[in-house]
Amino acid sequence: MERRYSIERVRNIGIMAHIDAGKTTTTERILFFTGITYKIGEVDEGTAVMDWMAQEQERGITITSASTTCFWKNHQINIIDTPGHVDFTVEVERSLRVLDGAIVILCGVGGVEAQSETVWRQADRYKVPRIVYINKMDRIGVNPEKAIEEMKETFSVRPLVIQMPLGREENFRGVIDLVEMKEVDWGDDLLGTKFEVRDISDEHKKEVQMKRNEMLERLSDVDDVLMEKYLDESEISPEEIKKAIRKGTISLQLVPILYGASFKNKGVHPLLDAITNYLPSPLDIPPVKGHHPRTFDVETRKASDEEPFSALVFKIMNDPFVGTLSFFRVYSGKAKVGSTIYNSTKAEEERISRLLEMYSNKRKEIKEVHAGDIAALGSMKNFSTGDTLCMRNHPIVLEPIKFPEPVVSALIEPKSRTEHSKLAEALEKLTKEDPTFKVVQDSMTGQTLVCGMGELHLEVLMDRMAREFGVLANLRKPQVAYKETITSSSEGEGRYIRQTGGRGQYGHCKIMIEPLKRGKGFEFVDRIKAGRIPKEFIPSIKKGIKEAIEIGILAGFPVTDVKATVVDGSYHEVDSTSIAFKIAGSLAFKDAASRANPVLLEPVMSLVVISPNKYLGDIVGDIKSRRGRIEEMELRGGSRVIKIFVPLAEMFGYATDIRTITQGRGVFSMEFFRHEQLPTPVMEEIIARIEGRISVQR
Repeated sequence: MERRYSIERVRNIGIMAHIDAGKTTTTERILFFTGITYKIGEVDEGTAVMDWMAQEQERGITITSASTTCFWKNHQINIIDTPGHVDFTVEVERSLRVLDGAIVILCGVGGVEAQSETVWRQADRYKVPRIVYINKMDRIGVNPEKAIEEMKETFSVRPLVIQMPLGREENFRGVIDLVEMKEVDWGDDLLGTKFEVRDISDEHKKEVQMKRNEMLERLSDVDDVLMEKYLDESEISPEEIKKAIRKGTISLQLVPILYGASFKNKGVHPLLDAITNYLPSPLDIPPVKGHHPRTFDVETRKASDEEPFSALVFKIMNDPFVGTLSFFRVYSGKAKVGSTIYNSTKAEEERISRLLEMYSNKRKEIKEVHAGDIAALGSMKNFSTGDTLCMRNHPIVLEPIKFPEPVVSALIEPKSRTEHSKLAEALEKLTKEDPTFKVVQDSMTGQTLVCGMGELHLEVLMDRMAREFGVLANLRKPQVAYKETITSSSEGEGRYIRQTGGRGQYGHCKIMIEPLKRGKGFEFVDRIKAGRIPKEFIPSIKKGIKEAIEIGILAGFPVTDVKATVVDGSYHEVDSTSIAFKIAGSLAFKDAASRANPVLLEPVMSLVVISPNKYLGDIVGDIKSRRGRIEEMELRGGSRVIKIFVPLAEMFGYATDIRTITQGRGVFSMEFFRHEQLPTPVMEEIIARIEGRISVQR
């Protein structure tokens, strides 16, 4: 099966933004104008192709990233539409890991919002080139210049304005292209398929020339040939300008800015042109790096069909008709139906039975995939998110995807005893799909806990369990995922000796523990000298310490930000075993931790509230009652924007409270900031409650 388009004509892009900036609406227009759909889907009506889940259609938000393929001017564009809600940020994270470029959509009224910052930082982490599309130019109060200034301040980037809006608010008709020096006017065409491309009108010529000179001056910093022509005042062709913009975008020196009103079908055609002209193909991205699974030598793969096959699984999805779908990005080589691929992460081989090209929740059978493609494998049971696929005779392990830790947990119980096994099966499938959803057994009560990124995250998953798996379950009030740490250094000793006739058990070690900086996790150091403990028992001590860390010191929460150093110990030539030293390590940690002034840590959230100014006093009073601290306040277009740090434990039910306080006119977004030490009275109360001495209802 030959390629439809050569690899330099392939674009793998993501569309990302703050919630309600217009990601899905813009994607629906792209699918319509590229001929993939015959009717424009609307988010508000629940008919959007990319929002296919029942929960998405009911809530009017994107929950899961949807992948689709479209074609524009002899280019293949693979698009992933990502959620804007912080509870589903995992979908942005895993998508960016496999994408070559991105469109960041900003609301022309709201500008740079809280989740805009989050997705921008995620794109920075993966060095993804991007263009910015300022949407909702038809809205009252639109201020694109302010949005661009906020970009400069917040992101420390160099925006490159390559268009001018043709009118704004209710008079927005189209855009003026500063590269081609043309006006693109949609006029009053509601469907957006008819537009006029004409020369610049006299009333705009002076401003357009000034803006074009600013653009060329900025571009001369990234392209020497263009600089010479600009300084010599020579004629610069549109093709030369496009080449310079592409160079600056791919090298992350510039971010092109475009305008539009996707809901009114204006501005999407130039956006499609910008995707093909300025965003990178797989050839423009550095070769992917990994390591050999056995030798750990660095391995690289170029984006070429001639290279050995390598791919990364970035998403697992349960399909009622196909079973498990494994979405993957091909970095090099090709694979076809019937061939065998090697999962180097799990050291397993599987035969490809089905290859699928995805169009949101619809699919098309294909026979072969090539370098640069994004596709799905059907019926592969043992694949997980982050697995590397390759050929056994050319193995490579690519860098896995890193996911944030869940911050909310809740007790889950089936509504009837007969549903226990069905519940376990459903939870297993959901945890395979979503790496930020975890299921754990409470060691003290034996109850099942589900952990996620927020209340909405858990609520949606419970809804999916009922609809997709037919399992009805009750969720008790979410519990906060506290952690424990130590605040001082101490030493501890663990000695495990058992004699039961015949060979006994002997393990003995001394360790020193000390606190680490917040967010450092766990560190283990071996300082045993002169063979006091044989080297083969050191990993067992580490394992014992890690088990003790999971159990906790004060209240059964995992311990973090601690360094453990093995300093001394002893062994018995006959009786010493790995299990004895594992138990000794666990006992030594518990002994040391009890004297290291342990404390509880709670997740603190970064909260941004946007509300009419008249409700400011009530909002501030409510935040203070929740132990929140206000970091910053600013006026933005008549609304007050308040940035706050507040403990997650105090934020349950806030969505309802903020609507009540602001009569439905306030909105907020919240994301995890870091773990911080609990105030002593609150900590004592939580420990007492867990121990069952008191029962506190918040």
